Amino acid sequence: MFEDFPTIRIIPLASLVTHEWHDDQRTPPLIDRLKSSGVLRNPPIVSPFNDGTGRYMVLDGANRTTALERMGYPHVLAQIVEPDAPTLDLKTWNHVCWGISPADFLAGIAGVEGVATLKLETGRTEESFRQLHQRDYLALIQSPDGVLTAALSDNGDLFTRIDKLNDIVNSYKDRCQLDRTRVREVATLESVYEGLAALVVFPHLEMQDVLKLCGAGHLLPPGITRFSVSPRALRVNYPLDDLAAHRPIEEKNENLNRWLQERIARKGVRFYAEPTVLFDE
Repeated sequence: MFEDFPTIRIIPLASLVTHEWHDDQRTPPLIDRLKSSGVLRNPPIVSPFNDGTGRYMVLDGANRTTALERMGYPHVLAQIVEPDAPTLDLKTWNHVCWGISPADFLAGIAGVEGVATLKLETGRTEESFRQLHQRDYLALIQSPDGVLTAALSDNGDLFTRIDKLNDIVNSYKDRCQLDRTRVREVATLESVYEGLAALVVFPHLEMQDVLKLCGAGHLLPPGITRFSVSPRALRVNYPLDDLAAHRPIEEKNENLNRWLQERIARKGVRFYAEPTVLFDE
């Protein structure tokens, strides 16, 4: 057996809880691909709440779990990672938005109830980022002309702040084109996006914050979290027929363990100890 072999198990789909709002438009095409392939290529990553409920938070793979749920599957193959695992990393995506005027973009955010906007002084970008990560601001909005605007809320409660962040994202997500990015400087995006409206920079979130929010039923805005874990189980290609079968989950996990051992015995599993870039996706 490999050192640090990922924990892969079959668990009830009903025990999974997503941590962010889901994009329903992505589900039907994924259902078609799953039916066509007959396998679950990459298992979702989940983390237990450890609160006695037996629930798991979906870190990565919400579209896959939603698709299987709508297909009527009772179980899903998942990679399980403890929330305090040293190899689990959480980063925050920012949103680059285009296809709407910068003025209309800012007006939409200014119109959100309970959110105020404040134009910040030029030349204090790094200080503004520090204040963002200290949670003095809900978010920072960079316009193409370099103007930096802070979104503020009077209430510093974690749940209220996330609810207001959802309101901010809802003010623009259906009115413009949107991509996720790790970029923090809007100037680097101008040559890439025609009709650039803004770059929205979000504060960093801690794993325990996300667990607390998710466990209490407060979902994060779509596309602002990026979880990664090492090692990551990929290209497992597990048969969907086994997941769909109405058999006891204990029996399914026994079959899974035999299936994994057979794959390892015939050298069908490869462990990459270093970061790897794949060119056949």
